[in-house]
Amino acid sequence: MFPKKFYGLVFSFVMSVLMSGLMSLVITLLHVGIRPGVVIDWFKAWGISWIIAWPTIMIVSPLVNRIVSLLVMTSKED
Repeated sequence: MFPKKFYGLVFSFVMSVLMSGLMSLVITLLHVGIRPGVVIDWFKAWGISWIIAWPTIMIVSPLVNRIVSLLVMTSKED
């Protein structure tokens, strides 16, 4: 388990792994279809997309949190 101070880092890591994996799978299947070697193509695409996804999530997350806090009403009862 990680200390609470690493919450943002762990969150962005897990989010980037899951989102880049899913998106690269969908795009790979749409691009080349189901064929022999598609898993290798997917892992290559996943690796490249994850390298971009993790830093992007770390940079964009604070901005998204601010935007969401402006869009969502909060009350003392929540």
